[in-house]
Amino acid sequence: MLIPHLHFCGDCQEAIGLYEKAFNTKADEILHANDYDPQKYAGDMRISHAEMKIHDQKVFLNDWFGNKDKSLDYAVHLIVQFKTSEELLSCYDVLKEGSSMQDLFVKTFYSELVGNFMDKFGVLWGFMVA
Repeated sequence: MLIPHLHFCGDCQEAIGLYEKAFNTKADEILHANDYDPQKYAGDMRISHAEMKIHDQKVFLNDWFGNKDKSLDYAVHLIVQFKTSEELLSCYDVLKEGSSMQDLFVKTFYSELVGNFMDKFGVLWGFMVA
């Protein structure tokens, strides 16, 4: 099993809330730093581990090692296939605030609609219609 792991810079809880809304899902598990090691991380509410499903794919999330400078130099790109253009655009409408478009959504020979963007947390997404 391959599990994508998304890293944030202290805004993981905000990202979870946005992804829950955009992908109509809920986080299955959230562990804060102070839950993990109360002595070392007393009062630290950063997320040390969270799990959720996005389009039936398990995804891990946490508040360490995030894309601090929102660099586009990334070797990983998350692709989500939607059933319809309407579903894709509805999800993007939730995620677009603070994002930067890399490739505009266009029709291609392999997809009714496809495009790439980086969300406000520095995660690079590719959306397409299957």
